[in-house]
Amino acid sequence: MTVPSPHHAVRRLSKRRRATLYAALSLLCCSVAMTALPAGASAAPDPHTAASSTDSRAAAVAFEDGFDGPAGSAVDGGKWLTETGDNVNNHERQYYTAGNSNAALDGQGNLVITARKENPGNYQCWYGACEYTSSRLNTSGKFTAKYGHVESRMKIPRGQGIWPAFWMLGADIGDVGWPNSGEIDIMENVGKEPGTVHGTLHGPGYSGEGGIGAGYTLPGGAAFADDFHTFAVDWAPDSITWSVDGTVYQTRTPADLNGNTWVFDKPFFIILNLAVGGYWPGDPDGSTTFPQELVVDYVRVTTSD
Repeated sequence: MTVPSPHHAVRRLSKRRRATLYAALSLLCCSVAMTALPAGASAAPDPHTAASSTDSRAAAVAFEDGFDGPAGSAVDGGKWLTETGDNVNNHERQYYTAGNSNAALDGQGNLVITARKENPGNYQCWYGACEYTSSRLNTSGKFTAKYGHVESRMKIPRGQGIWPAFWMLGADIGDVGWPNSGEIDIMENVGKEPGTVHGTLHGPGYSGEGGIGAGYTLPGGAAFADDFHTFAVDWAPDSITWSVDGTVYQTRTPADLNGNTWVFDKPFFIILNLAVGGYWPGDPDGSTTFPQELVVDYVRVTTSD
């Protein structure tokens, strides 16, 4: 996700990170986010529907967080790692904070990730004093999946410069780096496209602007921020299928990679984040209101017996 390109880039957090895998993860932030989709990538919805995690009695739950708990509580530290820092490579404007400052349960079974126009901790970003705070969570070292149905029901925020994402990175990123680790972008949205979300693959030879993916647009001019929607991938050997609310809109296989290597037959971990600004969405402007919230009902991974 290194940019000169205006879309996907390796999202690197500030240099003040520990030299650990956690630091390596912080070097990336939705690489899914900064990649311009290849020409012709937009795909019309497929009339068939994806298999829901509740459709089959044979489905086994490998990971689930329904975000139940008292209002104001932080996420379950046994399931999620909270990343901190800024991101120079995508030129995002937010600082990701620790604890429950920008990611907390609402007491009604939801996780709320909040982006605010503030800097209460005098945080320093790549451009100087940070202008915004937000949160980024991942399951590295706590949970990885290799194949299955990966799903989240969420209500995304809106506005110019707002950039939510639900995605996955190869668990071997600390050893092989990005994009060799692979990246599966299950959902990302840029606020200037209120009715469209994107799903993308990144790997060696198809990262950045070369990411392989498609967009899905709600019918009738509806906006994703107006209601909850379910975003999912069905992931099998040599095949990944994306859906929104059960409607399939693309399937990718090694045949789509123009001879490049398919790196998606290994364990991946999950990431949730809400970025502000950056090359792809552009920065907030006078029309953008704060705070903005990414409300997550649940995250669930199921596998077939």
